[in-house]
Amino acid sequence: MQIKVLGSAAGGGFPQWNCHCSNCQGVRNGTINASPRTQSSIAVSGNGEEWVLCNASPDICHQLAASPELHKKGVLRGTGIGAIILTDSQIDHSAGLLNLREGCPHHVWCTPEVHDDLTTGFPVFTMLSHWNGGLIHHPIAPQESFSVAVCPTIRFTAIPLLSNAPPYSRYRGKPLPGHNVALFIEDTANGTSLLYAPGLGEPDDTLLGWMKKADCLLIDGTLWRDNELADTGVGRNTGKDMGHLALAEDQGLAALLRSMPAKRKILIHINNTNPILNEDSAERHLLTEQGVEVSWDGMTIAL
Repeated sequence: MQIKVLGSAAGGGFPQWNCHCSNCQGVRNGTINASPRTQSSIAVSGNGEEWVLCNASPDICHQLAASPELHKKGVLRGTGIGAIILTDSQIDHSAGLLNLREGCPHHVWCTPEVHDDLTTGFPVFTMLSHWNGGLIHHPIAPQESFSVAVCPTIRFTAIPLLSNAPPYSRYRGKPLPGHNVALFIEDTANGTSLLYAPGLGEPDDTLLGWMKKADCLLIDGTLWRDNELADTGVGRNTGKDMGHLALAEDQGLAALLRSMPAKRKILIHINNTNPILNEDSAERHLLTEQGVEVSWDGMTIAL
């Protein structure tokens, strides 16, 4: 199984277009040791030619242009992406569907809750119905495994996450179990597995069980501290408000990762304010000492 990190940042990317925090200014000016990042999404393949896109970032066009292995040879138009799976309906994971309209129809797997959000509050499915068949919805049920035709050796299982619905959703503050899921992705040919969870609010016993099974964890690294946005002066929401578990709290994600047996532990969906983006920061060095990696755009993972 091959995994390509197309984008590794949280909403807004890094640097964020309207942000002048020390991280964003530092990467623009070259005064910190950090690399720009686009908004998070990954692609998964069993053979390196046919791919499943997991989340459609608003930056998807730039990400595809930077990923020649996802280009399709011998056709006038098309890519190697044959299916799309959404873990939630957040803007940074679904707005890229609009940028893929020229390639419709697309087969999209998501929960009924995500589909509802994307036909009401942010009606992407409705809008794209005017482009050559639009988006064809394939419902996924929690903890039921499924496969897609383009990658028959890869099995996906959606694991409900305790998080939040998007700000535009009528379920904001009162999410249903299908509003946020992790994906347990298994290569049936060799038995290796990945748990992909870019929106993790609070781990429960069910999720912990799946985390312990995975060979590789690709996990939400949005914030270092829960009140990071307020501390840096760029916002008021806490990580918990947004549905993200901070890394450094006493019961935070870094402590949880230390207890996991996975061979590789990698962070994705990293906010522009997070000090781990600076490769020389004390926070980044601490993660490295603990065996936790920080993903970057273009990173490849082979399992």
